Amino acid sequence: MDKAHPLSSPMVVRLLEMDKDPFRPHESDEELLGLEVPYLSAICALMYLTNCTRLDNIFAVNLLARYSSSLTRRHRNEVKHVFRYLRGTSDMGLFYSRGVKLNLQGYADAGFLSDPHKARSQTGYVFTCGKTTISWKSVKQTMVAISSNNSEVLVIHEARHECVWFRNTIEHIQESCGLSSIKNSSTILYEDNAACIAQLSEGFIKWDKTKHISPKFFYAHEFQKNGEIDVKQNRSSDNLADLFTKALPTTTFKRLTYDIDLRKLKDIASKETEQVSPMFT
Repeated sequence: MDKAHPLSSPMVVRLLEMDKDPFRPHESDEELLGLEVPYLSAICALMYLTNCTRLDNIFAVNLLARYSSSLTRRHRNEVKHVFRYLRGTSDMGLFYSRGVKLNLQGYADAGFLSDPHKARSQTGYVFTCGKTTISWKSVKQTMVAISSNNSEVLVIHEARHECVWFRNTIEHIQESCGLSSIKNSSTILYEDNAACIAQLSEGFIKWDKTKHISPKFFYAHEFQKNGEIDVKQNRSSDNLADLFTKALPTTTFKRLTYDIDLRKLKDIASKETEQVSPMFT
């Protein structure tokens, strides 16, 4: 892939027609590829990369990892698509700024029926500290959500686990170093579904639209009452977790990639040069 033409995003925007979706499962009239194709090796390498620094590829890799036992030519071509994107962004990584306030905040989002073939939605969340990403996740939900509101409640439940763990870790570090504790402040968790936020603020209420959801998924309400977590609404276009739940247009993809502080080395070097050069003129 060293001589391949680089691409601007790791995957194409998926079509609404399931029979034209390049990420659809193996069909009866398609040829299965054997072990001679190093598909598993490529997926393992991509998973290692997405878990370390290149979180912009995580949704595409999560989709492709589902077909390791029923590989077709379509799936192999999509893996090549990801590698062609990496070919043009090999110098990209997470950028950590100095001199910023280390406040923890999270973004959560759900891709309702992101896997229409199995009727499953996608969980996606990301946590930042000092405006730099420190934790992220993109995974297919194990339960079938019958509405977008249902899938969003499941996402908040998953993100709450990660948020509590981070708060406990930061609190331990701060107390060990004699710094001010995080106990007295709430961690903001952004979500773009207004109905989900309203339901979590009131706790579990058994009515027609929520009686099918297990009460345990509303446990985040207890943390809101205690002041540990504060679920707030933001626009879908500003939700960083949108990057982990669906295939996005190139313009939106690049903007969210920049917002999670993924930078190219050449861009950082040019910015530092612009800031330093006036001092020598």
